[in-house]
Amino acid sequence: MALQQTVEQTVAGLGYDLVEIERSAGGLLRVTIDLPWTAPTSEAVAAGIPEPFVTVEDCEKVTRQLQFALEVDGVDYKRLEVSSPGIDRPLRNEQDFERFVGEVIDITLKAPMGVAAAGQVSATRKKFRGTLERVAGADGAPGWQIVWSDAPEPKPGQKVSKKRAPAKLHALGFVLDELRDARLAPIVDFKGRKAKTQPGFSDIDDGTNVPD
Repeated sequence: MALQQTVEQTVAGLGYDLVEIERSAGGLLRVTIDLPWTAPTSEAVAAGIPEPFVTVEDCEKVTRQLQFALEVDGVDYKRLEVSSPGIDRPLRNEQDFERFVGEVIDITLKAPMGVAAAGQVSATRKKFRGTLERVAGADGAPGWQIVWSDAPEPKPGQKVSKKRAPAKLHALGFVLDELRDARLAPIVDFKGRKAKTQPGFSDIDDGTNVPD
């Protein structure tokens, strides 16, 4: 808890959002940060202005401040790595889901589908991939669902007959408390997602190493 609090306060104090903290073998402490998000204006959408992204300079600034804060708190680690989110960015809160409406995401439920599967999917299934959509709950409160098709994706160059019946779509509604994990699906999309995941990276061991 002390580590989480120290990192959260340091990152927020510098004007960034904390996405994830990971401890790995060999004493590696990995911290993922992002820029605070606000919904784009209609003018920005019409102009096709991409979202700003975390840069190497951002990561370097956070790394230096974190190194000082962790030393003051006596946190034991051998190497600190600060980076921007990758293409499998975790979704942690309502704002994350709002931000990535329309994207393909992977979710893992805390409990299997059970009777709620209703024969549509396996009752033991917990992992799903689909397009994130915003929906209204029974009480009118905003909710979420993913939509997917079990039809195989056409291979590159493969022609799809116009006479073929459209594949059946499945939808799964959920609330965030039902999720064990949620992430952007690691799909390489050079037309869309590239602008959201430009890499920033800073790594400090005994010295500072900032890749080009």
